[in-house]
Amino acid sequence: MTDAVILMDWVEFAIRWLHVITAIAWIGSSFYFIALDLGLNRNVPGPADGEEWQVHGGGFYHIQKYLVAPEAMPEHLTWFKWESYATWLSGAALLAVVYWLGAELYLVDPAKADLLVWQAVLISAGSLAVGWIIYDLLCKSPLGDRPTVLMLLLFVLLMVMSWGYNQVFTGRAALLHLGAFTATIMSANVFFIIIPNQKIVVADLKAGRTPDAKYGKIAKLRSTHNNYLTLPVIFLMLSGHYPLAFGTEYAWLIAGLTFLMGVTIRHYFNTMHARKGRPNWTWAATVAIFLAIVWLSTLGGTETWDEAEARQMAPHEARFAEAEGFEEAYDLVISACSMCHAREVFWTGLASAPKGVWLETEADVARHARDIYLQSGVSHAMPPATVNWLTAEDRAVLVAWYRAGAG
Repeated sequence: MTDAVILMDWVEFAIRWLHVITAIAWIGSSFYFIALDLGLNRNVPGPADGEEWQVHGGGFYHIQKYLVAPEAMPEHLTWFKWESYATWLSGAALLAVVYWLGAELYLVDPAKADLLVWQAVLISAGSLAVGWIIYDLLCKSPLGDRPTVLMLLLFVLLMVMSWGYNQVFTGRAALLHLGAFTATIMSANVFFIIIPNQKIVVADLKAGRTPDAKYGKIAKLRSTHNNYLTLPVIFLMLSGHYPLAFGTEYAWLIAGLTFLMGVTIRHYFNTMHARKGRPNWTWAATVAIFLAIVWLSTLGGTETWDEAEARQMAPHEARFAEAEGFEEAYDLVISACSMCHAREVFWTGLASAPKGVWLETEADVARHARDIYLQSGVSHAMPPATVNWLTAEDRAVLVAWYRAGAG
């Protein structure tokens, strides 16, 4: 059991590493091609829609874009799709490992919705699929010819989902799921729309037919949506490490404002790349939105001590609270950890408990048994080295307690 816990922690690390690597590749290529398309010199003769000369790594690159397709199919054609697919697949794997297998700790919040694990996982997975279906129907409706209205409706959809997630999941899971919801739309755009449309154009070209320009138009609309959604997704994926972002009843509003920041930031860069000036007002708007987020993060209190004591332990929590050595382990955690991991933090310089983890009540300690085991038992990650009040013997007590509870 214990070895399996350590192995799973490393599996989570490996998947997270893969997810970050593939996301860098996808976002990098997406940003590059958006900037390239906007910055093309279109005052050039010939069938090309535009061209660009670039220099990088000691070499010069001459790039041409064809609005529909070139006259003949080149022998070598690079497809940009695996970055998107690998990012979504690794993200889905991370969601399953962290939030589905760890649903009792990270996903379910009985104070919001007393869900069984399988119900929470079903809502988690089902919402991602339903979200894509709704979005895709909106894009294929007549609204597809009114991109501004479509973007506003997409924002409304994201706000509704943000509020909904916050009604059933923990704050951390709510923001993470909104990010996954958005990333699913982005990756599905590539898998179901952009790449298939490009394949139709390629097939027509090989068959000697003139490709229909509508396929490129549709793909560009979805690609533009992806461009504006990228930065908010990154914020939401990082939010789980910052309790001030998710540890408030207004987390759903914080998430919504993040999408507005994504729009203002991308508008600046998109305008600049298109050589239409530098709309510096977008930075003022971004700062104003960010300050509103900071203000919202301070509203709404955390769970009170009385509420914490009254909260009934879940079965897995009770197992660790009843395990041999719990009383000694509890005393060690209270003495070494609770000044930072508290509802009202006593440690100077901390605005809130790191990662939103509270270690004050017996239920708190039992609930976070696995984290305590990994952070302070088998490793010396916590407490920080400069304030370490745990001896080797103390850590052995924590390990023995966890193993007794894990069975």
